[in-house]
Amino acid sequence: MPRIPVNSNERLSLRIAAADKSLLMRAAALEGKDLTEFITRTVVSAAQKVIDENERIELTARDSMIVLNLLEDPPAPNAKLIAAAFALPKRS
Repeated sequence: MPRIPVNSNERLSLRIAAADKSLLMRAAALEGKDLTEFITRTVVSAAQKVIDENERIELTARDSMIVLNLLEDPPAPNAKLIAAAFALPKRS
């Protein structure tokens, strides 16, 4: 099986039950990949999904309208916001 070259190789060691390793090896073979490639692609994909789900905010239609209305017609700054603005360092 051809290996995909990578710019840097980092080693990762982990302990896994024999039954789980056999399962992973079988799945990799069914996809025609070696175990390292199968695990890397699967885990990286799962990690990206977790990150996307936790870093993205999905708004309802109602919430979207509220945000758009606030952007178009923002409320007047309150005392805390004005104080924070004056506390910022002056730009030169």
